[in-house]
Amino acid sequence: MVNKYFLGTQFPIIQAPMAGVQDSALAIAVSNAGGLGSLPCAMLTPEKLRAELTLIKSQTGNPFNVNFFCHRQPQANIEREQKWLNILEPYFEEFALSSAELTKGAGREPFNEETAEILAEFKPSIVSFHFGLPSSSLLSRVREWDTTILASATTIEEAEWLEAHGADAVIAQGIEAGGHRGMFLSDDLSTQIERFALVTRLIEQIKLPIIAAGGISTAKDVADAISMGASAVQLGTAYLLCPETKTSQIHRAALKSEAAKETVLTNIFSGRPARGIVNRLIREIGPVNADTPEFPLAAAAVTSLRKKAEAMGSGDFSP
Repeated sequence: MVNKYFLGTQFPIIQAPMAGVQDSALAIAVSNAGGLGSLPCAMLTPEKLRAELTLIKSQTGNPFNVNFFCHRQPQANIEREQKWLNILEPYFEEFALSSAELTKGAGREPFNEETAEILAEFKPSIVSFHFGLPSSSLLSRVREWDTTILASATTIEEAEWLEAHGADAVIAQGIEAGGHRGMFLSDDLSTQIERFALVTRLIEQIKLPIIAAGGISTAKDVADAISMGASAVQLGTAYLLCPETKTSQIHRAALKSEAAKETVLTNIFSGRPARGIVNRLIREIGPVNADTPEFPLAAAAVTSLRKKAEAMGSGDFSP
């Protein structure tokens, strides 16, 4: 008999949504293999979101997760943004990158009314949020169908807030986790702790199911998390070398190299702390730079630089 975990999956494994390096292909493969595939949606246009959901629905009958950001819309600060461009100017010159080639706009949108309308067409069984939760009115829209709501917490205080504001389960994001920190009550990095300690504390103090995340890559890691009381685990980096991802060849090579052993939390790629492999840009202007524009505006210029450098065979500017 196939075991069904609390998310309706064969295995207690959630594939972390990874914007920029995956689309529906990975989510479909994971869901069909018995885990919970996830689609990162913060960077998708309404048209692309609808197309991806249509594809997933046509390729799997198993549960899948759609993930959204809940960051506040950034406020334009011309002076700060120009200062950031000035910091990056030497690199623009090095790679002959003109101002006309720079990416414009935020690139990532928070969950909104239009997105909720699209989700209502597909009624996904699981929806997850990063950087808190959407407004109560938007969350009520999602609850109009039988949906399980997941959200990330990096501290006990965030988990308690999520429990009080409508989450059905909490993703305990340890400091080892790749990608963006899910912090939303504070930007103080000293509050961030390791997965084991965070999961232990949340299991003791939170009534909701706890999903362990951060530094999980082996069957033993999964078994250990479940044995300590986690209801499931979430992992992302372990999937980056899969053929179903869009991970670049430069990124794949870095993941297989000795460089992958040195990671750090940095805000220079987007404006929010995220874990990445230490590279030239991090060493020279990071890892944390007070002059980065507000999330996600910082990503625009760096993304343009990354693409130009990668086209020339360099991973010095890749997160």
